[in-house]
Amino acid sequence: MRAIKGPGVHELEIRRSRFVCALARVTTEAQAQEFVAERRRVHHDATHNCTAYVLGEHGDLTRSNDDGEPGGTAGRPMLEVLLRRELTGTAAVVSRYFGGVKLGAGGLVRAYGQAVAAAVDLVGVVERRPVVTVTVTTDHARAGRLSRDLHASPYTPAGSRYGPAAELDVVVPEDELDAFDAWVAAAAGGRARTRRGASGHVEVPVGPTG
Repeated sequence: MRAIKGPGVHELEIRRSRFVCALARVTTEAQAQEFVAERRRVHHDATHNCTAYVLGEHGDLTRSNDDGEPGGTAGRPMLEVLLRRELTGTAAVVSRYFGGVKLGAGGLVRAYGQAVAAAVDLVGVVERRPVVTVTVTTDHARAGRLSRDLHASPYTPAGSRYGPAAELDVVVPEDELDAFDAWVAAAAGGRARTRRGASGHVEVPVGPTG
């Protein structure tokens, strides 16, 4: 699952028309609609404020709006950029200020798609990977060595507690849980146990996806 790194605004001029694309991260349709309404207030004098957004863990909810441009020439190409980049939780609004030169249907499709693509390139993309916080419990004699081994491993230490036993919290990719259990067993000589806790996501920057 991918998302933009954060909000951003980018402006293009194409054959005298200004295209101002604003992007935002959103988690609900209400948030997406609020962002759209805000951008329409900001650019109330624009000729068109066209919109697209993708929501859901797997990008299941998609919406687009041409806002008076010929059907399929604005909102849909904007949405196609978000889908092609495999983005979700993302809303885009392109405000167009007409410059007196008609672009034609093909020109509009290219312009609106280009506006969104350029804005996505500007803010960057992250991959949201599911992770689980695993607590490793062991005796104090092994905790120091295990902690050092963890810092040299692909796994991410997330804290420690020392009481009757030592507890080390580790962030582990969801698809590597079994491998991590095996790693702990080997590193601690079978003298540690693991307990799986909260699930979440980490964000890893990715390069352009076209």
